[in-house]
Amino acid sequence: MEPIVATPTRGYPMPDNDPAPFRKLAARLRVPPDTRVELSKDYDPADTTDVKAKDADDLLRSGVELLAEYQARLAAQDRTALLVIIQAMDAAGKDGTISHVMSGVNPQGVEVTSFKVPTPHELDHDFLWRAAIALPGRGTIGIFNRSYYEETLVVRVHPSILDGERLPADVLGGDIWKRRFRHINHWEAYLADQGTRIVKLFLHVSKEEQKRRFLDRIDQPDKNWKFNAGDVRERGFWDEYQAAYADVLSETSTDAAPWYVIPADHKWFMRLAASAVIVDALVDIDPKYPEMDPAARADLLKAREELIAEPG
Repeated sequence: MEPIVATPTRGYPMPDNDPAPFRKLAARLRVPPDTRVELSKDYDPADTTDVKAKDADDLLRSGVELLAEYQARLAAQDRTALLVIIQAMDAAGKDGTISHVMSGVNPQGVEVTSFKVPTPHELDHDFLWRAAIALPGRGTIGIFNRSYYEETLVVRVHPSILDGERLPADVLGGDIWKRRFRHINHWEAYLADQGTRIVKLFLHVSKEEQKRRFLDRIDQPDKNWKFNAGDVRERGFWDEYQAAYADVLSETSTDAAPWYVIPADHKWFMRLAASAVIVDALVDIDPKYPEMDPAARADLLKAREELIAEPG
């Protein structure tokens, strides 16, 4: 892969910011459809490709500026939505990635939804329902901080959770996870066909780095609020979660909704890689500012003349 080099920025819009290096990085992180993933073998959480830490700030700034320009076009065109799904183990850096990567975009054009434990009302519906009502509208970027994939991850690691979902007895069975994968793939293909572009990011953190971040949250008083003792107990199921994630990546990375494995041990690279994937998706959508028809343009010019003619 060619080195990623930041190009000079000159304010919005940024015609000199070349998205090609970001697209190359995104392609490198993409999980090809019909690939059998083994996380410990195939992906290194500490990988930074050939990017140097000293270049990270300039590169991320360049990516954020590209995002801002393409988001403005997306909103103006108002025909396509972008859905970014972020999944990760605890302390991988989901919140920080969202805040850093989306720091330069218009907040009116971004909707962030965090999925917690389902409420009783949500459990009265199918497992995709609460995600369906949170989908971004045309012209906007939606970010799911966790998502319906929790129903194939935490619920799979802790199958007793299924008992609380009040599913019909004949739905529960040995192939429930494959059926859920099939339902997800069909639903995501439908959404893509209707104008919602989907990219899915798995922030891949190592067990050692997660431990370091947990200790950091305990040792630094201003980070105590981030710590949950239950997260440490979940570390006991690390191998089960890794297997569940590998299955999700293998079964649900499709052309319509691909997965990207984002190495997350180095936060600076994680944020850069996440921005690269989102830039790549927006460039692929290629939204355009609407062109005015002659009549509308004439009205615009008339309004301009009226404004200029106003008494000073």
